[in-house]
Amino acid sequence: MAEQETLDLELPRLRMQALTWGPADGRLMLCLHGFPDSAHGWRRVGPLLGEAGYRVVAPFMRGYAPSEVPADGNYHVGALVSDVLDLYDALGGGPDAVLVGHDWGAFATNAFAAYPNSPFASVVSMAVPPLAAMGQARFGAARTVRMSLIQMRMSWYIMYFQLPGLPERTLYRVIPRLWRDWSPAGTDVDDDVANTLAALPSDAHRAAAVGYYRALVRPGSIGAPYAEFNRYLQEPPRIPILYLHGVEDGAMQVGYTEQLLTALPAGSVVQTISGAGHFLQIDRPAEVAAAILNYVGGC
Repeated sequence: MAEQETLDLELPRLRMQALTWGPADGRLMLCLHGFPDSAHGWRRVGPLLGEAGYRVVAPFMRGYAPSEVPADGNYHVGALVSDVLDLYDALGGGPDAVLVGHDWGAFATNAFAAYPNSPFASVVSMAVPPLAAMGQARFGAARTVRMSLIQMRMSWYIMYFQLPGLPERTLYRVIPRLWRDWSPAGTDVDDDVANTLAALPSDAHRAAAVGYYRALVRPGSIGAPYAEFNRYLQEPPRIPILYLHGVEDGAMQVGYTEQLLTALPAGSVVQTISGAGHFLQIDRPAEVAAAILNYVGGC
């Protein structure tokens, strides 16, 4: 399989480090991680995609070491979109580039699916559906209420992260719990917990990880240049997407995928992965890699 390498990138607004797999002249595939995770979350899928000829680049997202904590302290989705555009330029992306995102990374990829000037030929989102498409899904009044109540309980941590100070001080306990709750029963999550905690070594890094959720719930003044990009988070996709979701996801109910395809552009694919939880690229790497390659094609 393709060997893992490290890449340091000096972007216009911050320094980032990324893990890479595959040939340097291969078709670019950017893979974005979420929370609680790091670029190491792609360590099982990256080699498979790299072996297929892609240049797979998985950055440590803003605020996750060894990438820089951004000086502007901005963690809105618009800032993630801006970072991805800067990464695309720095890596010399072409018109056939592919964008893959999981969890918070999926928030960014979903925004790109709605962004009319997106440079990416294909978009793959995992574990977090496009918000506008979710809102269009129809399950009937009783089931909608029931699913909403269940999801509120599953998403307790989002409200917890709105508290001042306490979440940053307790992440070392919250992160292992989330990994266990979101993964299939019996999954060994120790390495992944260790990788996540290693990416949040300081108070500033931990505040950054929590800051994503505070920016989502209490957006406040987003500011240039991110405000323009941020609005695409709420808009429906303009281009087809591949959406992947683990059947045993403990963070987002798999039931939300049932009506999703009807709200997505023609040519989209919605696929659930058996035996996978929230971190499906770790739980079932071969199946996830195959689904991506079947959708985006070869190099």
